[in-house]
This record gives sequence, structure tokens and C-alpha cells, in this order.
Amino acid sequence: MEEIRKCLICANDKFKKYIDCKDYFLSKENFTILECENCGFRFTNPRPSTNNLSKYYKSDNYISHSNSKKGLINLAYQIARHYTLKKKFNLINKYISGNKILDVGCGTGEFLNYFKKHNWSTFGIEPNENARKFAIEKYNLKVKDENSFSDFKNDSFDVITMWHSLEHIYFLKETIFEIKRLLKNNGTLFIALPNCNCFDAKIYKEYWAGYDVPRHLYHFTPTSVKLLFKKYNFIIENIIPLKFDAYYISLLSEKYKNGYTNYIKAFINGIRSNNYARKNNNDYSSLIYIIKNE
Repeated sequence: MEEIRKCLICANDKFKKYIDCKDYFLSKENFTILECENCGFRFTNPRPSTNNLSKYYKSDNYISHSNSKKGLINLAYQIARHYTLKKKFNLINKYISGNKILDVGCGTGEFLNYFKKHNWSTFGIEPNENARKFAIEKYNLKVKDENSFSDFKNDSFDVITMWHSLEHIYFLKETIFEIKRLLKNNGTLFIALPNCNCFDAKIYKEYWAGYDVPRHLYHFTPTSVKLLFKKYNFIIENIIPLKFDAYYISLLSEKYKNGYTNYIKAFINGIRSNNYARKNNNDYSSLIYIIKNE
């Protein structure tokens, strides 16, 4: 296990316990999330070492690596992903005029394949070997491992995307530096993240699936995202909710809390969460941050 001794945003060394959680998805091990007493940034601490982290992903049920359609929860994920591909495509086209994209944490490649079909120049970074191989063999995509940022020249991309991957990035500061280098001047970064200030996190507490310890190394809020990217001279241009995520996360959280999935209760809690967010600072379960490179 590795211990973070200084906050990755403000370098403060005083932390307090935020919550204790269990890895309900796979290992059943216990982990602690700490909060920086200065800036409020939350992170899993201690966390598995780089050599051991990969074992927490080794499951056929980890859908972004396996593309599994087994079970109602995975089927719901697949339906939501298919629905959101066009929405993401249209969203990105609203903000940029170029057509060269890098997707960091591209998984099995469905997102990049959609863009490739629409004549974009597509590239991916994916740490998981099986997911990377799937994307290359099934969709003929150009996907490299997480150590390959240096293969790309400065100012290579019009847009870089990270769909629920920033919270998994072990070397956070180094990766943001690389993204800064690779993104063209006035290029756009799109990042989707769980929001641990949302109402479904308040409902489910330590059972909230959005914590997903230890795979989620960081637990972001809009405030911590703004502080993090301001540090690297990015500007957050807009924040957009992912409203479906409240239902999907509630489905998983019900299973973690009760040992089975109460679909009706999960649906009701998804509605409650979205209603709360509409009235309280847009604190939706997941958010897309649209970030400009200065």
C-alpha cells in the first residue's frame, strides 16, 4: 500500500477522515477516504501500489474492460452508453472545429469507434491489456498503453476526452501535464466524473457505488475539479449533468447495501437525486466538465 502524504492540489499535509468504504465490487477489502483540511480534496488513502492496483480490475463484470452484456445492470449500462454516444458526439462538435481526438481510458473503444465512423482521426490510451486488445482487434483503433503519452507530439489534439477515467489515474499531476502538452492552444478537454456531493451519495453513504474504492483513487466535487485545473491554467467553460448516472449508480448501490438490487427503490432514489440537484447547485450524480486550454 502507498500513502499520500501531501494533497495533490494544494500540497497541504493535514487530512481528516471523510468516510470508510469497502470494495463491494470485488475484493471486499476496506479502504479509507480522506479529505484535505485546507482545500477539501478527497482521495483514497492509503491506496494500492502501482504493482498491485491492476488486480482490483480483474473481473469479467468490470464492464468498461469486458464489454459484458450479462445481467440487467450491465444491460442498463450498455443501453445508456449507446444512447449517450450520439449526445457526446453532438456535444463535442458544439465546442470544437477540428477532428483529431484522444480518448484517455478508452476501454473497449465504442466511443472512439463512433467518432471514427464519422471521419475523425481517433487515438486512445487504455491501461488494461484486454480492453486495449479488444478495441484494436474489433474496431481497428489506434490504442496505446498508459506509458505512451510521450509518443505524441506537442499540440497534437483538438480534443481530449476522459469519460470516468480521471478518478483512476495513478499519477494525476504527471497525466495532467501531458494532457496540457498534447492539447492544442484553445483545444478542449471533456471530463466526466462522479460527484460525491450528490444526493445519492448522501442516501447510500459508505455503500455508494460512486466511491468504487480502490479503483477510484480520487473523489471529486465541482469545487475540487475547479481548483485542480486552475492550477494547470485550464478554464472550466461549462458543467453539464449526466442525469442517467443517478439511476445506474443507485442500482449498484442497492446491491452493495442489501445484497440484491431493489429496482423500484433505485429508480425512486435516482429521481430524488436528480430533483435535489435541480434545486441545489446542480450537484448531479455525475458531471461533464468542459475545459479549455489557455
